[in-house]
Amino acid sequence: MAVDFIVKRDEPRQSRFVSAPDVGELASGQVELKVDRFALTANNISYAVAGDMLGYWHFFQAEAGWGRIPAMGFGEVLRSKSAGIEEGERFFGFYPMSHSLVVQADSVGPGSFLDAAPHRSETAPVYRQYSRASGDPLYAADREDQLMLMRGLFMTSFLVDDFLAENGFFGAKSFLISSASSKTSIALAYQLSQRGAGPVVGFTSPRNLGFVKSLKCYDQVLPYDEIASLSPDTPVAFVDMAGNGSVVTNLHRHFGDNMKHSCSVGLTHWEQGGRDENLPGAKPEFFFAPAQIQKRTQDWGAAGVQERIGGAWRKFDAYSDEWLRILRGRGEQVLERVYNDTLEGRTRPDEGHVLSLWSE
Repeated sequence: MAVDFIVKRDEPRQSRFVSAPDVGELASGQVELKVDRFALTANNISYAVAGDMLGYWHFFQAEAGWGRIPAMGFGEVLRSKSAGIEEGERFFGFYPMSHSLVVQADSVGPGSFLDAAPHRSETAPVYRQYSRASGDPLYAADREDQLMLMRGLFMTSFLVDDFLAENGFFGAKSFLISSASSKTSIALAYQLSQRGAGPVVGFTSPRNLGFVKSLKCYDQVLPYDEIASLSPDTPVAFVDMAGNGSVVTNLHRHFGDNMKHSCSVGLTHWEQGGRDENLPGAKPEFFFAPAQIQKRTQDWGAAGVQERIGGAWRKFDAYSDEWLRILRGRGEQVLERVYNDTLEGRTRPDEGHVLSLWSE
C-alpha cells in the first residue's frame, strides 16, 4: 500500500505514515514518478522548521496542519501523459518521502522539466525543476547517492561562497561557520579554502571536534564555548548553519563592529533560537539561495552557471570520498528511525543516509 510520511508543521517531533491518495487516471500533462530513493540529512530538518517561513510546505500537499518534507532524490517515470517524457526515464529533484509523486510537467526540454502544479506556483523554479538523468552533465549512475546527499546543499554552499566573493567578502579577513560538521558547512568550508581568501574557523560540539579537524578544510576548529579565544580585532564574516541564538549573540558581542557580515543558512540546532536584538556589527540576515542563482543566471547565463557549479561540484564530490560513508535503508521503520535520529542530532557527521519506502 502506498504511503506518505508526514510531519506536524508546528511540532516536527510528531510524525506518522498515512495512506497516499489514489492517483487514478492522469490528466493531460501529468506524470507519475516512483520515488526510488532520497537523501535524509540535517537540511531536511531545516526545511521542516522553516517550512512555513520559506514555503517548503507548499512543495507537496498534505492534510491540514501537517506537511511532507522535501528531500533530494531520484524518481522513475511510472506513467506519463506529457509529450517528451517517457516511462522508465529517471529524474533528479525534490521529492516527498513517499512511494510516488504526480507532477504537472511544463517547460519540458532535453535536460529537465518544471512542475507547474498550482500548489507549487509560488515556489522558486529551481525548487520545481526535475533534471533528466540522460541529459544532466553532472549525472553518473554510480554517483547517484552522492548527488542526492550533497548536490543540493553543495549548490547552496557554492552560492554563499560566490555571494561573499562578489561582495568583496564585506571586508572580512576570516570566516566563521557554525555547525561545522554538517555537510553544508563542510561544502562551504571547502569552497572558501579553495579560494584562500582567509582562515576558515569552524565551530562544533565536543563530540564532533576530532572529525571536523580531520577534514582539513578548516584552518581552525573550536567548540562553541571557546569563542572568546579568537582575537576580536579581526574583521570576520559569519555563516550560521546552526540557528543557535546564543552562539549568534556571543559572536556578535565578541567581534562587535568587526562582524562585517552575518547570515543564516541552516537550522541544525533548531531548538536553540532566540538571539538578542540590536546586536553590534552587521545585522544578521537570511541567505536566500534562489535569489543568488537568479542573479548569476542573468550574469553568466544558464549554461555558465551550470559550467561553474559543475566544475566545483566534481572537485568536492571527489573530496567527499575521503570522509563520507553512505548508508542505504528501506522501509517505514528505517525512515522513522533515521528521521528521529537526525532531528535529535544523533546521526554521525561522516555518514549519509539514502532511503526508500519501496522494497527491493
